[in-house]
Amino acid sequence: MKLPDFKLERYFAKYEFNSPYLLCCSDCESFTVKEILELADASAADALEKLWLGYTESQGHPELRGTIANLYREASEKNVLVCSGAEEAIFIFMNIALNKGDHIIVQYPCYQSLFEIARSIGCEITQWEMKEENNWQPDLDILKNNIKANTKAIIINSPHNPTGYLMSQDMLQKIIDLARQKNILLFSDEVYRGLEYNVTDQLAAACDIYENAVSLGVMSKTYGLAGLRIGWIVTRNQEIYQKMASFKDYTSICNSAPSELLAILALRNHQKLALRNLKIIENNLQLLDQFFTKYKHLFNWQKPKAGPIAFPSIKGDRNVADFCHDLVTSKGVLLLPGNYYDFGQRNFRIGFGRRNLPQCLAGLEQYVSEEVSHGSD
Repeated sequence: MKLPDFKLERYFAKYEFNSPYLLCCSDCESFTVKEILELADASAADALEKLWLGYTESQGHPELRGTIANLYREASEKNVLVCSGAEEAIFIFMNIALNKGDHIIVQYPCYQSLFEIARSIGCEITQWEMKEENNWQPDLDILKNNIKANTKAIIINSPHNPTGYLMSQDMLQKIIDLARQKNILLFSDEVYRGLEYNVTDQLAAACDIYENAVSLGVMSKTYGLAGLRIGWIVTRNQEIYQKMASFKDYTSICNSAPSELLAILALRNHQKLALRNLKIIENNLQLLDQFFTKYKHLFNWQKPKAGPIAFPSIKGDRNVADFCHDLVTSKGVLLLPGNYYDFGQRNFRIGFGRRNLPQCLAGLEQYVSEEVSHGSD
């Protein structure tokens, strides 16, 4: 298997640790080890100090798997496979579920690995494209009309990266109905689940309502714990599960013992962590609403319904890649241009899950104000 460069990750490798103002991060404000330990009783710190640093169970620590299962309605420990972040889970699923000549349909734009790995295997890819002018609502008729005899999997993501779109329960059920009719696998990227601004909008996990669904979760997004490198899949399809568990022997084999312990402590308090980050998002969205209202002649802004990211666009003839490059080099403010999603030259990803958004936004506004001023000279 030969894979092309992961465009988004190469972009962050160039700028993420050199730019003072990150305004496009997809994760939320993180926590320290001390803060996670303080969520538990005094024995937690002692347990970490005495933790044996040998190999861990390949499928994940049983207590961690059980804690993850508690996040779902129909899952038990046997349905949970713990991985090194979401990326490993995506890579393993694509390699065990797909063969050369299979067809997949991918909600688009999306994280590159959700289609690139399948392409490298030799699969046929149909991009189920979302459109800004339709409020990012995907067209179900397009999905239905693109299902073929060789369609092996449908790949969805909600809450969505990068648009912040959140599908309805009715739409999710209709997708599942289509998949069930043809016995098609459904890979559901749910890494932002728990960050819905209105709790009543939260979707059921796909694995809870479809026997051939694989739900993807991770510690990095909703819970802000990217440094743990802990992700997971949950599925009731035991054939898929066993194949993924076996393939993991060729990737990470097992997970970090300290990361698993800290993940257990964090997920026991998952609501508290998510609520903290939702409060940050809520405050930051008010500032973004004000900014995009003030500069509505320059940008299109559709307020998302979930998650810490959105995908606004530039009006006029300015190329978004040039805009973002000029912004980071002149003000140190990093946005992610949409061409890194292979999605035109207008949109850019903005992230608002971190506490320093006011400082980042101030740099963006200074740049925009100067551009407007220069344009009127």
